[in-house]
Amino acid sequence: MRIGRWYIAERYVHWAFQISLWFKAIFALLELAGGIAALFVTHTLLIRLANLVTQGELQEDPHDLVANYLLHTVQHLSIGTQHFTALYLISHGAIKLWLIIGLLRERLWYYPTALVVLSLFVAYQLYRFTFTHSPWLLMLTVVDFVVIALTWHEYRFLRGKLQADQGA
Repeated sequence: MRIGRWYIAERYVHWAFQISLWFKAIFALLELAGGIAALFVTHTLLIRLANLVTQGELQEDPHDLVANYLLHTVQHLSIGTQHFTALYLISHGAIKLWLIIGLLRERLWYYPTALVVLSLFVAYQLYRFTFTHSPWLLMLTVVDFVVIALTWHEYRFLRGKLQADQGA
């Protein structure tokens, strides 16, 4: 067991790890909810919602880029794209939630599994970024890199602690 400043610093890293997991858990639950909603929302309802959201803006400026882009995207959204989005959000959210629960329970084998899965998610997000150039996707990827680094650190710490406990 480490003492002094090192131990205090380790507690802060563990605290940051825990907070990042809770943040990711909330986001995973939102992904699940969004995926379920995407499964059951009809195309007509999506168009109505887009019209409702953009109506005021388009009355002020009929050439508003964002409002027109939103309307155009919703109007040309295929059922296949909607189902893919739903499947992606549900599977992505469920897998992350499963991993987060295991990490919060400090099950050692979840750590390498989470590192591999999160790295695959990051790789896919970077691939998607080359098409979308979405700042949100980039921000999510940066957060995932931080979570990966904290997970790696936490894994090494717990493994070392387990080895020290077995040696005592």
